[in-house]
Amino acid sequence: VKDLTERHLETTSDYVRKEIEQYMREKVCSACNGKRLKPESLSVKIGHHNIADVANLSGEESLALLKQIKQDKAKNKIVESITRELMPRLANLAEVGLGYLSLDRAMNTLSGGEVTRVRLATQLSSGLTGVVYILDEPSVGLHPRDNQKLINTLKYLRDLGNSVIVVEHDAAMMEAADYLVDVGPGAGVYGGEIVAAGTFTEIKKNKNSLTGSYLSGQSQVFVSGKKNELETKKIGKSISIVGASAFNLKNVNVEIPLSKLVCVSGVSGSGKSTLIINILARHLLQHFYRAKDEPGAHKTIKGVENIDKVISIDQQPIGRTPRSNPATYTGIFTLIRDLFSALPEAKLRGYDAGKFSFNVKGGGRCEACAGEGYIRIPMQFLADVFVVCNECNGSRYNQEALEVHYRNKNIADVLHMTVEEAFKFFVDIPALSDKLNLLREVGLGYLELGQPATTLSGGEAQRIKLATELSRASTGKTLYILDEPTTGLHFEDVKHLLGVLRRLVEKGNTVLIIEHNIDIIKASDWVIELGPEGGKGGGKLTAAGTPAQIAKIKTSWTGKYLK
Repeated sequence: VKDLTERHLETTSDYVRKEIEQYMREKVCSACNGKRLKPESLSVKIGHHNIADVANLSGEESLALLKQIKQDKAKNKIVESITRELMPRLANLAEVGLGYLSLDRAMNTLSGGEVTRVRLATQLSSGLTGVVYILDEPSVGLHPRDNQKLINTLKYLRDLGNSVIVVEHDAAMMEAADYLVDVGPGAGVYGGEIVAAGTFTEIKKNKNSLTGSYLSGQSQVFVSGKKNELETKKIGKSISIVGASAFNLKNVNVEIPLSKLVCVSGVSGSGKSTLIINILARHLLQHFYRAKDEPGAHKTIKGVENIDKVISIDQQPIGRTPRSNPATYTGIFTLIRDLFSALPEAKLRGYDAGKFSFNVKGGGRCEACAGEGYIRIPMQFLADVFVVCNECNGSRYNQEALEVHYRNKNIADVLHMTVEEAFKFFVDIPALSDKLNLLREVGLGYLELGQPATTLSGGEAQRIKLATELSRASTGKTLYILDEPTTGLHFEDVKHLLGVLRRLVEKGNTVLIIEHNIDIIKASDWVIELGPEGGKGGGKLTAAGTPAQIAKIKTSWTGKYLK
């Protein structure tokens, strides 16, 4: 134990640190009870609050506390210069829809959309003009209710005299924009062209624009009125979470029907991830696979006997190094290497599958770059510089491995193919084409097989994991758990993804999604909504039923957007 602890502290390798952390458990410090400070520091208080208490408050609660202090004239004289700085910053957090976050929340626990909005909130305080702001999908993880706050913030920056450029798939954001640029017509090598440009109204009328087709209503992700047979069935078998009380959850009891497409929705910070990921997923992973992560506080979970497998698909990277890629993760690369090693030319030379791996030392990889395709040049206090390897010109392989060809393509050429190109190239090899087709169906036809895992977005990584799981035999009693799978997806891609998820349900499986996308919620069989607000104002079950039933509930925020 002592040796492992020392290695964890001293190692510079993220991989080694991660491996050792599998045998470690995080616990709240018994000396300070998680407050991080000595008793002397905690003894200084404002009213009844010490610094740890204030840091544990949400942005909105902190703002209310400062307003309360300002009302006391004696105290206000002391803190006036500080509150003048603090209050606008806290108000800006609330403006971008992050008022529910506690001030001491670790940045690495925030979603990509939340991080973007935190940075945006800091810019609101600066009051700069003549600046170009570039935001990449800031609406990620936002409920439609909170989206309007974000739009108003971006308009405020524009009205100050700034230019705001947003990469976005959200229809409300597009409608609020002054000018739209539609890039396409496809993705990856099939895109790269300006398909349409103009105002929202002009894009809707443009026949060449796929985006315009969805904005105008000519194309739809889900056609309402076509009720799926599964939706009309009564709840049969189910899984029930009883007494969920982790973080902001307030003794929540939830019944999740099985063999359905179930959506968990609610405003940002309402407790969705805590309920489904921290409690349900961890409990089931521990039950079926003896996973080490402890589930969040709850009384019990009933109905586990109704499923025989759980697959939790998150947005964590599929690999920590550029050596990992879609081909290696999905098992496609193993099949490709076996195919190359079975060629007459490879057999004559005595090459096995290891000769076509860029990870095996002494095989066919380029030893100058150790099969990475580039050389890392340390720059001391600056970021490291990466240059293409002169020996292999970025191909990762030595000349011997590159001399073996299949249909005039060597192993490096195949890795540079997109999924779509590879599907056509290997269409007559079922073992390969079936796996490649699954990647196409989840909207990843544009990815290169050898694209480094470190360059993939969270949404792309999640869909690669989904395609990998889909390639495995289904038991018909599997529970799939996905966290916002539509992140970064165009309307057309959402439509394809929905078709894939629906096929899983038709086989008897259960698909449980945490989602804000209204089209997906409309298409689901059952909706569970938490709320009514985020942070401490949330954590309650506010609605449960079919989308049609949710739309009739006046107190439901999701229901307002389902109409």
